[in-house]
Amino acid sequence: MAKEIKARYSDKDLDEFKILIEDKITKAQADLELLRSAYMNDGNNGTEDTSPTFKAFEEGSETMSKEANTQLAIRQEKFIRDLKNAMIRIENKTYGVCRVTGKLINKKRLLLVPHATLSIEAKNIQK
Repeated sequence: MAKEIKARYSDKDLDEFKILIEDKITKAQADLELLRSAYMNDGNNGTEDTSPTFKAFEEGSETMSKEANTQLAIRQEKFIRDLKNAMIRIENKTYGVCRVTGKLINKKRLLLVPHATLSIEAKNIQK
């Protein structure tokens, strides 16, 4: 049984959040492309003619860097998905409503974390 939404943000507020989220999606997608190009890079740093020890160190460092970039890319993809889900909630006019309490999430919180689905109250309950 879905909760009946008693309170919601005004259309003006929703438009403000929509602009904020669209901007964050654009930036996040640009960051994701940078991460992808970093871990797709062949990593040829011109170490072929250097000492074998240095080359081994470079390869180990490169592997760690690729793993870190892959993890960052996965987190960035989740962030983009969460932002796109927030856009759907804006279209449905359910944006900014806590999924636990049914109350409005504080506007300051949404400006900082626009994909939030929990109020601070509900977040504290979950700890």
